[in-house]
Amino acid sequence: MFQPKIPPMPQPTGPVAPPAVVETTVTPAASTSPPAPVPAAPSRPAVQLTPGTALALVGGGTAVVLVVGAVLVSMLLAVAITAASVAVCAVVLRSLLHRR
Repeated sequence: MFQPKIPPMPQPTGPVAPPAVVETTVTPAASTSPPAPVPAAPSRPAVQLTPGTALALVGGGTAVVLVVGAVLVSMLLAVAITAASVAVCAVVLRSLLHRR
């Protein structure tokens, strides 16, 4: 049941020719000159910040910080509300069980 079912290997049906043998000879090439030195690529120019791009970067960074902060605060608030509701339920259950 757990053994893999391997299909049988198909056998050739027609006449089979032996594989052809190819003989090759290697001849040494003429001496080659060393490759020419590659000129160094020009260095990239330094990034120049204009007042507009600097303002855009500051605005984008501020937006990212505000969004991440809002997400983290909302998660903390959700945990705090859940903890408070569990504490209230525990107090109510304790008082109900204590009366009996």
